[in-house]
Amino acid sequence: MNGCNPISITILGATGSIGLNTLDVIGRHPERFVVFALTAHQQIDRLAELCFRFQPMYAVVATAQQACVLQAQLQTAALKTEVLYGEQALCDVAQASETDAVMAAIVGAAGLKPTLAAAKAGKIIYLANKETLVVAGALFMQTVQQYGARLLPVDSEHNAIFQSLPADYQGNPQLAGVESLILTASGGPFLHTPLDEFATITPEAAINHPNWKMGRKISVDSASMMNKGLELIEARWLFNVTAKQLEVVIHPQSVIHSMVRYIDGSVLAQMGKPDMRIPIAHCLGLPDRIVSGVKQLDFTRLSGLNFFAPDFVRFPCLKLAYDVLNSSNDASSCVLNAANEIAVAAFLDEQIRFIELAQVVESCLQQFSGSTAASIEEFLFLDEQVRSAAKTWVAGRAAS
Repeated sequence: MNGCNPISITILGATGSIGLNTLDVIGRHPERFVVFALTAHQQIDRLAELCFRFQPMYAVVATAQQACVLQAQLQTAALKTEVLYGEQALCDVAQASETDAVMAAIVGAAGLKPTLAAAKAGKIIYLANKETLVVAGALFMQTVQQYGARLLPVDSEHNAIFQSLPADYQGNPQLAGVESLILTASGGPFLHTPLDEFATITPEAAINHPNWKMGRKISVDSASMMNKGLELIEARWLFNVTAKQLEVVIHPQSVIHSMVRYIDGSVLAQMGKPDMRIPIAHCLGLPDRIVSGVKQLDFTRLSGLNFFAPDFVRFPCLKLAYDVLNSSNDASSCVLNAANEIAVAAFLDEQIRFIELAQVVESCLQQFSGSTAASIEEFLFLDEQVRSAAKTWVAGRAAS
Protein backbone atom coordinates (compact mmCIF):
# COMPACT_ATOMS: atom_id res chain seq x y z
CA MET A 1 0.00 0.00 0.00
CA ASN A 2 1.39 3.39 -1.00
CA GLY A 3 1.59 5.92 1.83
CA CYS A 4 -0.40 6.03 5.05
CA ASN A 5 -3.43 8.05 4.01
CA PRO A 6 -6.51 6.24 2.70
CA ILE A 7 -7.59 6.89 -0.88
CA SER A 8 -10.58 9.24 -1.09
CA ILE A 9 -13.08 8.01 -3.70
CA THR A 10 -16.08 9.48 -5.49
CA ILE A 11 -18.45 6.86 -6.91
CA LEU A 12 -20.53 8.03 -9.85
CA GLY A 13 -23.46 5.65 -10.08
CA ALA A 14 -23.25 4.21 -6.57
CA THR A 15 -26.56 2.33 -6.65
CA GLY A 16 -25.86 0.42 -9.87
CA SER A 17 -24.21 -2.99 -10.00
CA ILE A 18 -20.68 -1.59 -10.45
CA GLY A 19 -21.18 0.99 -7.71
CA LEU A 20 -22.50 -1.57 -5.24
CA ASN A 21 -19.69 -4.01 -6.04
CA THR A 22 -17.16 -1.21 -5.59
CA LEU A 23 -18.59 -0.39 -2.18
CA ASP A 24 -18.49 -4.08 -1.27
CA VAL A 25 -14.74 -4.13 -1.97
CA ILE A 26 -14.18 -0.80 -0.23
CA GLY A 27 -16.07 -2.05 2.84
CA ARG A 28 -13.56 -4.88 3.17
CA HIS A 29 -10.66 -2.43 3.38
CA PRO A 30 -11.67 0.50 5.61
CA GLU A 31 -8.03 1.27 6.29
CA ARG A 32 -7.34 1.84 2.59
CA PHE A 33 -10.35 3.82 1.37
CA VAL A 34 -12.68 6.61 2.41
CA VAL A 35 -15.80 7.56 0.43
CA PHE A 36 -15.94 11.26 -0.50
CA ALA A 37 -19.14 11.30 -2.57
CA LEU A 38 -21.87 8.94 -3.76
CA THR A 39 -24.26 9.66 -6.64
CA ALA A 40 -27.48 8.09 -7.88
CA HIS A 41 -30.13 8.87 -10.46
CA GLN A 42 -33.33 7.32 -9.11
CA GLN A 43 -32.75 4.86 -6.26
CA ILE A 44 -32.92 7.41 -3.44
CA ASP A 45 -33.75 4.97 -0.64
CA ARG A 46 -30.82 2.76 -1.56
CA LEU A 47 -28.53 5.79 -1.76
CA ALA A 48 -29.67 6.76 1.73
CA GLU A 49 -28.72 3.31 3.02
CA LEU A 50 -25.27 3.66 1.45
CA CYS A 51 -24.84 7.08 3.02
CA PHE A 52 -25.73 5.66 6.44
CA ARG A 53 -23.01 3.05 6.05
CA PHE A 54 -20.20 4.97 4.35
CA GLN A 55 -20.96 8.53 5.54
CA PRO A 56 -19.70 10.43 2.48
CA MET A 57 -19.18 14.18 2.57
CA TYR A 58 -21.57 14.59 -0.38
CA ALA A 59 -24.43 12.74 -2.03
CA VAL A 60 -25.67 13.75 -5.48
CA VAL A 61 -29.08 13.06 -7.02
CA ALA A 62 -30.79 14.14 -10.23
CA THR A 63 -33.43 16.66 -9.09
CA ALA A 64 -34.13 19.21 -6.37
CA GLN A 65 -37.14 17.18 -5.23
CA GLN A 66 -35.01 14.07 -4.80
CA ALA A 67 -32.43 16.12 -2.91
CA CYS A 68 -35.08 17.29 -0.42
CA VAL A 69 -36.28 13.72 0.15
CA LEU A 70 -32.77 12.38 0.66
CA GLN A 71 -31.66 15.26 2.90
CA ALA A 72 -34.67 14.66 5.16
CA GLN A 73 -33.81 10.96 5.43
CA LEU A 74 -30.21 11.71 6.32
CA GLN A 75 -31.11 14.38 8.87
CA THR A 76 -33.22 11.90 10.84
CA ALA A 77 -29.99 9.98 11.44
CA ALA A 78 -28.05 13.18 12.20
CA LEU A 79 -25.80 12.45 9.22
CA LYS A 80 -23.66 15.36 8.07
CA THR A 81 -23.67 14.33 4.40
CA GLU A 82 -24.59 17.31 2.21
CA VAL A 83 -27.01 16.55 -0.63
CA LEU A 84 -26.51 18.17 -4.04
CA TYR A 85 -28.35 17.68 -7.31
CA GLY A 86 -27.97 18.08 -11.06
CA GLU A 87 -25.33 17.56 -13.73
CA GLN A 88 -23.01 20.29 -12.46
CA ALA A 89 -22.99 18.71 -9.02
CA LEU A 90 -21.82 15.43 -10.59
CA CYS A 91 -18.94 17.29 -12.20
CA ASP A 92 -18.16 19.12 -8.95
CA VAL A 93 -17.73 15.97 -6.86
CA ALA A 94 -15.76 14.31 -9.67
CA GLN A 95 -13.21 17.11 -9.81
CA ALA A 96 -13.17 18.16 -6.14
CA SER A 97 -9.72 18.61 -4.63
CA GLU A 98 -10.68 16.37 -1.70
CA THR A 99 -11.11 13.26 -3.84
CA ASP A 100 -8.20 11.25 -5.21
CA ALA A 101 -10.07 8.85 -7.46
CA VAL A 102 -13.37 8.50 -9.30
CA MET A 103 -15.27 5.33 -10.06
CA ALA A 104 -17.03 6.24 -13.33
CA ALA A 105 -19.99 3.86 -13.26
CA ILE A 106 -22.90 5.93 -14.56
CA VAL A 107 -24.55 3.97 -17.36
CA GLY A 108 -24.79 5.63 -20.76
CA ALA A 109 -23.75 8.97 -22.20
CA ALA A 110 -24.89 10.69 -18.99
CA GLY A 111 -21.55 9.73 -17.48
CA LEU A 112 -19.53 11.61 -20.09
CA LYS A 113 -19.37 15.09 -18.55
CA PRO A 114 -18.47 14.12 -14.97
CA THR A 115 -15.89 11.60 -16.17
CA LEU A 116 -14.36 14.27 -18.40
CA ALA A 117 -14.35 16.64 -15.42
CA ALA A 118 -12.40 14.05 -13.42
CA ALA A 119 -9.90 13.75 -16.25
CA LYS A 120 -9.40 17.53 -16.40
CA ALA A 121 -8.74 17.49 -12.65
CA GLY A 122 -6.03 14.85 -13.10
CA LYS A 123 -7.78 12.20 -11.03
CA ILE A 124 -7.33 8.45 -10.97
CA ILE A 125 -10.28 7.26 -13.04
CA TYR A 126 -11.63 3.74 -12.61
CA LEU A 127 -13.48 3.54 -15.91
CA ALA A 128 -16.62 1.41 -15.95
CA ASN A 129 -18.59 3.80 -18.16
CA LYS A 130 -17.64 2.52 -21.61
CA GLU A 131 -19.79 5.16 -23.32
CA THR A 132 -17.24 7.84 -22.39
CA LEU A 133 -14.81 6.29 -24.87
CA VAL A 134 -17.47 5.20 -27.35
CA VAL A 135 -19.03 8.66 -27.63
CA ALA A 136 -15.87 10.78 -27.55
CA GLY A 137 -12.85 8.50 -27.44
CA ALA A 138 -10.26 10.76 -29.07
CA LEU A 139 -11.34 13.78 -27.03
CA PHE A 140 -11.36 11.87 -23.76
CA MET A 141 -7.96 10.21 -24.26
CA GLN A 142 -6.45 13.55 -25.24
CA THR A 143 -7.85 15.08 -22.04
CA VAL A 144 -6.46 12.25 -19.91
CA GLN A 145 -3.00 12.77 -21.38
CA GLN A 146 -3.13 16.57 -21.27
CA TYR A 147 -4.05 16.78 -17.58
CA GLY A 148 -2.09 13.79 -16.30
CA ALA A 149 -5.07 11.71 -15.20
CA ARG A 150 -4.57 7.99 -14.66
CA LEU A 151 -7.03 5.73 -16.48
CA LEU A 152 -7.66 2.21 -15.17
CA PRO A 153 -10.16 -0.08 -16.98
CA VAL A 154 -12.81 -1.74 -14.81
CA ASP A 155 -14.81 -3.60 -17.49
CA SER A 156 -13.89 -7.25 -17.01
CA GLU A 157 -12.67 -7.65 -20.60
CA HIS A 158 -10.52 -4.53 -20.67
CA ASN A 159 -9.18 -5.18 -17.20
CA ALA A 160 -8.21 -8.69 -18.31
CA ILE A 161 -6.33 -7.24 -21.27
CA PHE A 162 -4.74 -4.63 -19.00
CA GLN A 163 -3.50 -7.41 -16.71
CA SER A 164 -2.22 -9.47 -19.66
CA LEU A 165 -0.24 -6.65 -21.27
CA PRO A 166 3.28 -5.74 -20.14
CA ALA A 167 3.25 -3.64 -16.97
CA ASP A 168 5.04 -0.83 -18.79
CA TYR A 169 2.73 -0.85 -21.84
CA GLN A 170 2.60 2.68 -23.24
CA GLY A 171 0.06 2.30 -26.02
CA ASN A 172 2.47 0.90 -28.62
CA PRO A 173 1.39 -2.67 -29.52
CA GLN A 174 4.25 -3.15 -31.98
CA LEU A 175 6.87 -2.20 -29.39
CA ALA A 176 5.25 -4.60 -26.90
CA GLY A 177 5.15 -7.46 -29.41
CA VAL A 178 1.34 -7.53 -29.40
CA GLU A 179 -0.37 -9.02 -32.43
CA SER A 180 -3.99 -8.65 -31.32
CA LEU A 181 -6.36 -8.31 -28.39
CA ILE A 182 -9.04 -10.99 -27.95
CA LEU A 183 -12.24 -9.96 -26.18
CA THR A 184 -14.31 -12.85 -24.92
CA ALA A 185 -18.11 -12.77 -24.92
CA SER A 186 -20.50 -15.09 -23.13
CA GLY A 187 -22.99 -15.00 -25.99
CA GLY A 188 -25.71 -14.03 -23.52
CA PRO A 189 -29.00 -15.87 -22.95
CA PHE A 190 -29.80 -16.40 -26.66
CA LEU A 191 -26.62 -18.04 -27.90
CA HIS A 192 -28.47 -21.22 -28.83
CA THR A 193 -32.02 -19.88 -29.21
CA PRO A 194 -33.49 -20.74 -32.64
CA LEU A 195 -33.48 -17.65 -34.87
CA ASP A 196 -37.19 -18.01 -35.62
CA GLU A 197 -37.88 -17.38 -31.91
CA PHE A 198 -36.04 -14.05 -31.75
CA ALA A 199 -39.16 -12.10 -32.75
CA THR A 200 -40.89 -13.16 -29.53
CA ILE A 201 -38.01 -12.54 -27.07
CA THR A 202 -39.27 -10.68 -24.01
CA PRO A 203 -37.44 -8.10 -21.88
CA GLU A 204 -37.58 -10.52 -18.94
CA ALA A 205 -35.75 -13.16 -20.97
CA ALA A 206 -33.19 -10.66 -22.27
CA ILE A 207 -32.16 -9.43 -18.83
CA ASN A 208 -31.72 -12.97 -17.50
CA HIS A 209 -27.99 -13.28 -18.14
CA PRO A 210 -26.60 -16.78 -17.57
CA ASN A 211 -23.33 -15.68 -15.92
CA TRP A 212 -23.30 -12.05 -14.79
CA LYS A 213 -25.50 -10.01 -12.46
CA MET A 214 -25.91 -6.66 -14.22
CA GLY A 215 -28.35 -3.82 -14.69
CA ARG A 216 -31.23 -4.05 -17.17
CA LYS A 217 -29.69 -1.91 -19.91
CA ILE A 218 -26.32 -3.62 -19.98
CA SER A 219 -28.03 -7.02 -19.77
CA VAL A 220 -29.99 -6.28 -22.96
CA ASP A 221 -26.76 -5.07 -24.59
CA SER A 222 -25.15 -8.36 -23.65
CA ALA A 223 -28.08 -10.32 -25.09
CA SER A 224 -27.76 -8.45 -28.42
CA MET A 225 -23.94 -8.41 -28.20
CA MET A 226 -23.99 -4.65 -28.69
CA ASN A 227 -22.14 -4.57 -25.38
CA LYS A 228 -19.25 -6.41 -27.01
CA GLY A 229 -19.36 -4.01 -29.93
CA LEU A 230 -19.09 -1.04 -27.57
CA GLU A 231 -16.22 -2.79 -25.81
CA LEU A 232 -14.36 -3.18 -29.12
CA ILE A 233 -14.55 0.58 -29.65
CA GLU A 234 -13.50 1.19 -26.07
CA ALA A 235 -10.51 -1.16 -26.44
CA ARG A 236 -9.41 0.70 -29.55
CA TRP A 237 -8.95 3.89 -27.52
CA LEU A 238 -7.71 2.32 -24.28
CA PHE A 239 -4.90 0.36 -25.88
CA ASN A 240 -4.27 2.32 -29.10
CA VAL A 241 -4.91 -0.58 -31.47
CA THR A 242 -6.50 -0.80 -34.90
CA ALA A 243 -9.67 -2.64 -35.88
CA LYS A 244 -7.53 -5.39 -37.40
CA GLN A 245 -5.90 -5.95 -34.01
CA LEU A 246 -9.20 -6.63 -32.26
CA GLU A 247 -10.89 -10.03 -32.12
CA VAL A 248 -14.09 -11.29 -30.49
CA VAL A 249 -14.57 -14.91 -29.48
CA ILE A 250 -17.66 -16.34 -27.78
CA HIS A 251 -16.77 -18.16 -24.57
CA PRO A 252 -19.99 -19.23 -22.81
CA GLN A 253 -18.39 -20.16 -19.47
CA SER A 254 -17.04 -16.60 -18.85
CA VAL A 255 -13.96 -17.98 -17.11
CA ILE A 256 -11.38 -16.43 -19.44
CA HIS A 257 -12.23 -12.75 -19.44
CA SER A 258 -10.01 -11.72 -22.37
CA MET A 259 -6.61 -12.42 -23.87
CA VAL A 260 -3.60 -10.85 -25.55
CA ARG A 261 -2.08 -12.57 -28.58
CA TYR A 262 1.66 -11.94 -29.02
CA ILE A 263 3.73 -12.14 -32.20
CA ASP A 264 5.77 -15.08 -30.86
CA GLY A 265 2.67 -17.28 -30.71
CA SER A 266 2.02 -16.82 -26.99
CA VAL A 267 -1.45 -15.97 -25.72
CA LEU A 268 -1.78 -14.54 -22.22
CA ALA A 269 -5.19 -14.66 -20.55
CA GLN A 270 -6.74 -13.49 -17.30
CA MET A 271 -9.08 -15.99 -15.67
CA GLY A 272 -11.43 -15.96 -12.72
CA LYS A 273 -15.05 -16.31 -11.66
CA PRO A 274 -17.54 -14.03 -13.43
CA ASP A 275 -17.69 -11.47 -10.62
CA MET A 276 -17.05 -7.75 -11.15
CA ARG A 277 -15.41 -7.44 -7.75
CA ILE A 278 -12.27 -9.03 -9.23
CA PRO A 279 -11.46 -6.27 -11.78
CA ILE A 280 -12.68 -3.62 -9.32
CA ALA A 281 -10.34 -4.90 -6.61
CA HIS A 282 -7.49 -5.08 -9.10
CA CYS A 283 -7.90 -1.41 -10.02
CA LEU A 284 -8.51 -0.19 -6.47
CA GLY A 285 -5.55 -2.06 -5.05
CA LEU A 286 -2.85 -1.19 -7.56
CA PRO A 287 0.04 -1.72 -7.24
CA ASP A 288 -1.03 -4.25 -4.61
CA ARG A 289 -3.40 -7.21 -4.86
CA ILE A 290 -6.22 -6.95 -2.33
CA VAL A 291 -9.03 -9.25 -1.21
CA SER A 292 -12.12 -8.90 -3.41
CA GLY A 293 -14.52 -11.17 -1.56
CA VAL A 294 -14.71 -13.57 -4.52
CA LYS A 295 -14.08 -17.28 -4.01
CA GLN A 296 -11.12 -18.76 -5.83
CA LEU A 297 -11.67 -20.49 -9.16
CA ASP A 298 -11.74 -24.28 -8.73
CA PHE A 299 -10.34 -25.84 -11.91
CA THR A 300 -11.44 -29.32 -10.87
CA ARG A 301 -15.08 -28.23 -11.09
CA LEU A 302 -14.83 -26.83 -14.62
CA SER A 303 -16.55 -29.12 -17.11
CA GLY A 304 -14.77 -27.53 -20.06
CA LEU A 305 -14.03 -24.28 -21.84
CA ASN A 306 -15.61 -23.66 -25.24
CA PHE A 307 -14.97 -21.01 -27.87
CA PHE A 308 -16.95 -20.01 -30.96
CA ALA A 309 -16.75 -17.37 -33.65
CA PRO A 310 -19.56 -14.78 -33.38
CA ASP A 311 -22.49 -15.12 -35.79
CA PHE A 312 -23.45 -11.76 -37.32
CA VAL A 313 -26.85 -13.11 -38.42
CA ARG A 314 -27.68 -13.93 -34.82
CA PHE A 315 -26.00 -10.77 -33.51
CA PRO A 316 -26.40 -7.97 -36.08
CA CYS A 317 -25.66 -5.32 -33.44
CA LEU A 318 -22.10 -6.64 -33.20
CA LYS A 319 -21.76 -6.37 -36.98
CA LEU A 320 -22.88 -2.72 -36.83
CA ALA A 321 -20.25 -2.01 -34.18
CA TYR A 322 -17.57 -3.62 -36.35
CA ASP A 323 -18.71 -1.44 -39.26
CA VAL A 324 -18.32 1.66 -37.09
CA LEU A 325 -14.93 0.51 -35.87
CA ASN A 326 -13.75 0.12 -39.46
CA SER A 327 -15.12 3.48 -40.59
CA SER A 328 -13.01 6.62 -40.79
CA ASN A 329 -15.63 8.73 -39.01
CA ASP A 330 -15.10 8.77 -35.23
CA ALA A 331 -18.48 10.45 -34.71
CA SER A 332 -20.27 7.33 -35.97
CA SER A 333 -19.60 5.59 -32.65
CA CYS A 334 -21.48 8.42 -30.92
CA VAL A 335 -24.40 7.74 -33.27
CA LEU A 336 -24.21 4.00 -32.57
CA ASN A 337 -24.33 4.51 -28.81
CA ALA A 338 -27.13 7.10 -28.75
CA ALA A 339 -29.39 5.10 -31.07
CA ASN A 340 -28.76 1.94 -29.08
CA GLU A 341 -29.64 3.59 -25.76
CA ILE A 342 -33.02 4.69 -27.13
CA ALA A 343 -33.61 1.31 -28.76
CA VAL A 344 -32.87 -0.60 -25.56
CA ALA A 345 -35.14 1.67 -23.52
CA ALA A 346 -37.92 1.17 -26.07
CA PHE A 347 -37.46 -2.61 -25.98
CA LEU A 348 -37.58 -2.67 -22.19
CA ASP A 349 -40.81 -0.65 -22.40
CA GLU A 350 -42.12 -3.20 -24.94
CA GLN A 351 -42.42 -0.56 -27.68
CA ILE A 352 -40.23 -2.49 -30.11
CA ARG A 353 -39.17 -6.12 -30.51
CA PHE A 354 -35.73 -7.53 -29.75
CA ILE A 355 -35.03 -8.03 -33.46
CA GLU A 356 -35.66 -4.33 -34.06
CA LEU A 357 -32.81 -3.14 -31.83
CA ALA A 358 -30.35 -3.38 -34.70
CA GLN A 359 -32.85 -1.81 -37.12
CA VAL A 360 -33.11 1.35 -35.01
CA VAL A 361 -29.33 1.64 -34.82
CA GLU A 362 -28.76 0.94 -38.51
CA SER A 363 -31.35 3.54 -39.51
CA CYS A 364 -29.63 6.20 -37.42
CA LEU A 365 -26.18 5.26 -38.70
CA GLN A 366 -27.43 5.78 -42.26
CA GLN A 367 -29.20 9.03 -41.42
CA PHE A 368 -26.16 10.55 -39.68
CA SER A 369 -23.43 8.98 -41.81
CA GLY A 370 -21.82 12.33 -42.64
CA SER A 371 -21.90 13.79 -39.13
CA THR A 372 -18.76 15.13 -37.46
CA ALA A 373 -17.92 16.33 -33.95
CA ALA A 374 -14.77 17.56 -32.23
CA SER A 375 -15.76 19.24 -28.94
CA ILE A 376 -17.79 17.92 -26.03
CA GLU A 377 -20.60 20.32 -26.98
CA GLU A 378 -20.66 19.01 -30.56
CA PHE A 379 -20.69 15.38 -29.40
CA LEU A 380 -23.56 16.05 -27.00
CA PHE A 381 -25.50 17.94 -29.68
CA LEU A 382 -25.05 15.01 -32.08
CA ASP A 383 -26.08 12.63 -29.30
CA GLU A 384 -29.29 14.64 -28.79
CA GLN A 385 -30.08 14.68 -32.51
CA VAL A 386 -29.61 10.93 -32.83
CA ARG A 387 -31.79 10.23 -29.81
CA SER A 388 -34.55 12.32 -31.33
CA ALA A 389 -34.29 10.42 -34.62
CA ALA A 390 -34.31 7.07 -32.82
CA LYS A 391 -37.41 8.06 -30.85
CA THR A 392 -39.09 9.02 -34.12
CA TRP A 393 -38.29 5.56 -35.51
CA VAL A 394 -39.73 3.92 -32.40
CA ALA A 395 -42.87 6.09 -32.55
CA GLY A 396 -43.36 5.15 -36.20
CA ARG A 397 -43.06 1.49 -35.32
CA ALA A 398 -45.63 1.83 -32.54
CA ALA A 399 -48.06 3.61 -34.89
CA SER A 400 -47.79 0.97 -37.61
